[in-house]
Amino acid sequence: MTGFFRKDWEQEPDKDDDDQTPRPPNGRNWRGVPAKESGYIQSVNNAELLRLAQDKKTVVRMEHGIGAFVVQNTTLVSLALEDPPDQERIAALQATFSIRRHRSVEQDAAFGIRQIVDMALKALSPGINDTTTAVICVDYLSAILARLSPRQTPSLYRYADGELRVITEGASFESLLAESFDQIRSNAKGNLAIMLRMLGAIQTLISLTASPQRRRALRKHAQWIAELAERTLESAHDRAGIDARLALVRVALKAEPALCAGEENTN
Repeated sequence: MTGFFRKDWEQEPDKDDDDQTPRPPNGRNWRGVPAKESGYIQSVNNAELLRLAQDKKTVVRMEHGIGAFVVQNTTLVSLALEDPPDQERIAALQATFSIRRHRSVEQDAAFGIRQIVDMALKALSPGINDTTTAVICVDYLSAILARLSPRQTPSLYRYADGELRVITEGASFESLLAESFDQIRSNAKGNLAIMLRMLGAIQTLISLTASPQRRRALRKHAQWIAELAERTLESAHDRAGIDARLALVRVALKAEPALCAGEENTN
């Protein structure tokens, strides 16, 4: 599940360049390649996608990421071409995508996270009210994010011989963090145990990354939990417990990351 977040990628500082999609080369337009069938994208053969783009001296832009649901005959990828692609090229590109009826965790980290979040939401529902199970879910979500936290996210852009060839769609640490905590936080109104556990998880994650961008995202999540506590915790004693945990989060934000042997600094 951590294959997308590699430990051996060349380390680069946080950049916002991936938010600006390049235009196709002069004289070319984006030409769509349709999905062969409806279903979830389980995996993509990235090496083959890059090879096809390089062989045809074009740029391939993925329109959907791993885990996305695509509808048959809607655009799967776009090519920078002067003329529409022929059927042979369309078939070759379609073959690089594995589209099935269900999602899979093999390349889809968000799906594994989603399943744990769903268990937490069921546990927090009024009819069940099982805080212990929800706490366990938060613990395992923090373990997953802890594996990803010190790892570099590869750029959305793939190059061959110095030329841009593939523009991908992929999960970021920030998106997986939101996937893990947003809905649980929204369903944790008045639940001191869940709020404290989430703040503890955030404190741990902060200690594992030197990335300013990831630390900013974690600080925002801590702030949102603090706001939730202020609105929904009636007991002054409970709010004091939140304040004490927030103080530890602030200390972690000021400290250097405590990287373990074998881990790499992403700053």
